[in-house]
Amino acid sequence: MARIDAFIDRLFQESARDLRLETGAGAVVSAARGPVLLLKQPLTTPQIVGAVAEIVPADQRAGFPRPGVTAFPYLSPAGAVEVRLETTDSGVRVVVTPRAAGRPLPDDPPASSPAAVARTATPTPVVGAVRGGRIAAPQDPRAALDALLDAMLARRASDLHLSSDCPPMLRVDGDMVPERDYGPISHERLKELLWSIAPEKNREEWHARKDTDFAHETPAARFRVNVFSDRKGIGAVLRQIPSEILTAEKMGLSQPVLDLCHLTKGLVLVTGPTGSGKSTTLAAMIDYINRNRDDHIITIEDPIEFVHPNKRCLVNQREVGIHTSSFKHALRAALREDPDIVLVGELRDLETIAIAIETAETGHLVFGTLHTNTAASTVDRIIDQFPADRQAQIRMMLSESLKGVISQTLCKRIGGGRVPALEILLCTSSVSNLIREGKTFQIPSIMQTGRGAGMATLNDALLDLVKRKVVEPREAYTKAVSKSELKGVLERAGIAVDLAA
Repeated sequence: MARIDAFIDRLFQESARDLRLETGAGAVVSAARGPVLLLKQPLTTPQIVGAVAEIVPADQRAGFPRPGVTAFPYLSPAGAVEVRLETTDSGVRVVVTPRAAGRPLPDDPPASSPAAVARTATPTPVVGAVRGGRIAAPQDPRAALDALLDAMLARRASDLHLSSDCPPMLRVDGDMVPERDYGPISHERLKELLWSIAPEKNREEWHARKDTDFAHETPAARFRVNVFSDRKGIGAVLRQIPSEILTAEKMGLSQPVLDLCHLTKGLVLVTGPTGSGKSTTLAAMIDYINRNRDDHIITIEDPIEFVHPNKRCLVNQREVGIHTSSFKHALRAALREDPDIVLVGELRDLETIAIAIETAETGHLVFGTLHTNTAASTVDRIIDQFPADRQAQIRMMLSESLKGVISQTLCKRIGGGRVPALEILLCTSSVSNLIREGKTFQIPSIMQTGRGAGMATLNDALLDLVKRKVVEPREAYTKAVSKSELKGVLERAGIAVDLAA
């Protein structure tokens, strides 16, 4: 299955006039209900040319793409189309239009000939096609997996879930939905698909530990891959990493959050449950630093997700398992590598946390992530990692080094997509005193009285999203930690919460 087939499939699903791919833009079909964006990431010329090159007739492959216009017919699994590629000053433009019914392709053989029968026959499904075999996976494992990833991108899913003896599942706007065009994938077939992209060291790690992480890149996007084992056999989750870093300005990060990016030393944490967009927020902050400071940035990740080119800063990105043995070893080594800013992808254990705090104390700006639900609970989580006889010392160090905590939750946006609700804790002198004295239970009160300084509780963020009609009241209520408090605030603002919806 060619990469472009997933988009052509949507062209027919939407009964659209045409499909357009253009350098610097996404993939769009012109449907009766208006333009439908299939791929929001801007496409590059090599990505578009590479996808079209897979379906170019043999007699036009030499010198493809030629200057000017290249046009040819193509019979996709969803139907026959006309493909037109035009080279422009800024790149290329591709327009795909459905072929009129009954109009033969120029090289179509007679309908009764063996060649015609072979051309129109439904391919033998490998992943397992349904709906009359409308989509059948290619025999080649890599091509089959690429087809699934293209379908994932076409449906704007954040994750692709693959489990033995189950159909593929997609997470779309936070909900798990089946990819109905495919049937169950056997354990052996799924292993073939995953091993077609897994590095050798990760295959060995999976056989030894039964789980492994790595990054995979296609012309359309990057993916963070986790391969695991369960009672049915092998399984995997592939999370899309946008090829374009969402800037701090596009994310709408507040000025107090941007001010954290101008610090010369200290610890800044971005927290939240798995899949809450922590990596996206951190990438936006690192990108902001990269565009506004002249410093040395070191990132330590497992695996590398967002790729940061050198702008005003020098950026060195290290991947655990490839460029270093562990977070703690890389963090210790970073102290000898003259960094100004260090990003630690995950503060996994006591030793890594301790080194991060020490690094922040010795004149470096350290960013890290933790899996906590609120900003206040983040402080307790760090302190509780240490033995009782060290906690007083850690409280003192943390009170001096911690500069801010951004805790975020993703909410369903009205009209599709998701938006983060950001809880912001800034470590003022009052907050530092509470940490030092072990009175962290009072931090939420300080956050409420510190709104003027840029602090915000989760309920503040959720209320703002509801008032701006970005999320529904019920969605905000679902994501709140203090639900009764938010319900009361919404009702006082004249906003009803329909819990029975």
